[in-house]
Amino acid sequence: MTSLTDRKNAAIAKGVGMTTQIYADRAENAEIWDKEGNRYIDFAAGIAVVNTGHRHPRVIAAVKAQLDRFTHTCHQVVPYENYVALAERLNGLLPGDFAKKTIFATTGAEAVENAVKIARHYTGRSAIVAFAGGFHGRTFMGMALTGKVQPYKAGFGPMMGDVWHLPFPIELHGTSTADALAALDRLFKADLEPTRVAAIIVEPVQGEGGFYEAPAGFMAALRKVCDAHGIVLIADEVQTGFARTGKMFAMEHHGVAADITCMAKGLGGGLPISAVTGRAEIMDSPNPGGLGGTYAGNPLSVAAAHAVLDVIEDEQLCERATRMGQRLKQRLAGMREMVPEIVDIRGPGFMNAVEFNLAGKAESNPAFTNRVREEALKRGLILLTCGVYGNVIRFLAPLTIPDAVFDEALDILEASMLAARG
Repeated sequence: MTSLTDRKNAAIAKGVGMTTQIYADRAENAEIWDKEGNRYIDFAAGIAVVNTGHRHPRVIAAVKAQLDRFTHTCHQVVPYENYVALAERLNGLLPGDFAKKTIFATTGAEAVENAVKIARHYTGRSAIVAFAGGFHGRTFMGMALTGKVQPYKAGFGPMMGDVWHLPFPIELHGTSTADALAALDRLFKADLEPTRVAAIIVEPVQGEGGFYEAPAGFMAALRKVCDAHGIVLIADEVQTGFARTGKMFAMEHHGVAADITCMAKGLGGGLPISAVTGRAEIMDSPNPGGLGGTYAGNPLSVAAAHAVLDVIEDEQLCERATRMGQRLKQRLAGMREMVPEIVDIRGPGFMNAVEFNLAGKAESNPAFTNRVREEALKRGLILLTCGVYGNVIRFLAPLTIPDAVFDEALDILEASMLAARG
């Protein structure tokens, strides 16, 4: 009998990478059962998608109710009220004491593409500044903006033009906020006049790049630079959004409002939807027909998104994210003596990471990192790695994970780290 893995290898292009060979059969909150009946604790959440847990009852109920009404009309052809209502909610939730407007798309990369289009149209400029280690999607503009070659850019030919990269401030790796801002100043003096820059795009916490949080003051400094030169500040909150960092949006930690914010992942609770919200005058710049998409703001996904926002508020998931993250970081801190490979433990809310180096050295240790992931999987815990050097494990469990399941996962994590040491 042909295995599912063999069937996958024969049918699906190898460019679709897979972290595990688990084939899901069903899932509930923070647990997944595979086709053989094996149970796993999910510390990936579909890469920060099911922040409200797999199959949250209120999300399922909202989707079922919408399913009984209609599944698709294309909002640009026959609009529907829940699209409008969701835009109103996001306009009210995003930081910034100014009028806002929203559009919906389907994926995070699509949100980023639209944000760049809007910024270029509004400013009449073309250049975009991004950061090393950032991740913004796998489309050509997304790849160009992304600051990580493997596996995202290698072999795909010339990237989109007029995209410039700066170092992201990471004290652990020797780059301070002052260093990053000095690099921006040098860029403006040596290579790129600021009056040609449409936007600066930044993740408040780098996702694929290693879960490095922007230092205090960095976002405010970027805001000041953008205001001085008429540049649009774009916050990519695709992975950080919707209570993951202990705030609805990570930018709230910095007291700074972006001109445009990109959202996706956690908004749909498992259904595909993304959004771009920004200053009304900027969002209104493109002419009718310049924005949109056939599936943009699908009615089922919009219904799910309304339920997700209700759950975040009613179950106080921002506060819960902070508590769960504190527990995780405390447990990891207690393991430093037993696991000398740990060089850093970080992350706001429940968007946390542990970074590994060779014991007692400044050299990254991707081999040990992967062994921890593999040992955890053997014990029934799904983990994800990240980072430019592949030496970071990120923790993205659903914010709704039951306390008993969370404790069980922490025990597995500790055992896996010790086992990885041999």
